Amino acid sequence: MTRQQLLAASIRESRMLLMRYAKGFDDTNHVVQPPNLPNHFAWSMGHMALTMHRIAERLDGKPLPEADFVKGVGGGGNTQQFDTESVSMNSVPTSDSKLYPRAAQCTAIFSNAIDRCAAAFEAATDVQLDAPTKWGQVEVPTWSTGVRMVFHNGLHTGQFADLRRALGMGSIFA
Repeated sequence: MTRQQLLAASIRESRMLLMRYAKGFDDTNHVVQPPNLPNHFAWSMGHMALTMHRIAERLDGKPLPEADFVKGVGGGGNTQQFDTESVSMNSVPTSDSKLYPRAAQCTAIFSNAIDRCAAAFEAATDVQLDAPTKWGQVEVPTWSTGVRMVFHNGLHTGQFADLRRALGMGSIFA
């Protein structure tokens, strides 16, 4: 297995693991943010999707899909699209369901981002993977952003576990 294949497979595997914790989120609870928790389901799905698309952009050169995102309006998205500024790092989630895609659309947008990100890593050349890229305040080899996507998705999966407990949704293992 090449490192391109390993990175792509790892990103795809993060979808399967996260989706176990997404079970039960629907249009009645996808924008509920219990006290002392950092965000809600819809915000997290949009945030992870945006982050994966931004990494894929560095490899495949394609823009964000317009079907899934409105760019930087800041006032929120709609029932079909996320607003890039409303799900970017340090943005503040809102409970207004009209500003986020419906729950099933959140999941579809996340899944599309997984597919694109994995495909971008799969198609990348060794030169592309070894090239440095800016990530926050540091510069890292591009291949490491694939590992970071898996970690990032895992971090938000843990937040879904917290959301599930706070909302009384029960264990995924029951």
